Amino acid sequence: MSSRTAARSRARAAARLAAVQALYQHDMQGIAVAPLLHEFHQHRLGATIEDAEYADADVDFFDDVVQGALVHAVEIDAAIAEKLASGWTLERLDKPMKALLRAGTYELIARADVPVATVITEYVDVAKAFYDRRESGFVNGLLDAVARDARR
Repeated sequence: MSSRTAARSRARAAARLAAVQALYQHDMQGIAVAPLLHEFHQHRLGATIEDAEYADADVDFFDDVVQGALVHAVEIDAAIAEKLASGWTLERLDKPMKALLRAGTYELIARADVPVATVITEYVDVAKAFYDRRESGFVNGLLDAVARDARR
């Protein structure tokens, strides 16, 4: 992998993590899209907050994932709900998990330029930042099931 490709990969990984955080914040606080994106552009992406340095993110990719996940929310939520185990509903999932699955599902549905394996691996990695192994396995299985329908 060239250094340019590696830098792009790191920037997209940072964008995915930030997109999950933005979608979570949107779900928690109901912030409109434009001010939400502005806050992340100005204060989060590439910033240092409480001694934690946020990696430089691919801002266009971040914007696309956040806006796309919100614009296509009905389709995305239906795709996720369809793959949940019997007796489970989207409402039973905690808000960070919903944000993570929504971002990943958006990429699988709308970003054919990103390979399925990359989408799944990246969101499993995001899950590992927030959850234990069991939840990251859940993310893997659910996004894999969504991908089978989305990328026939």
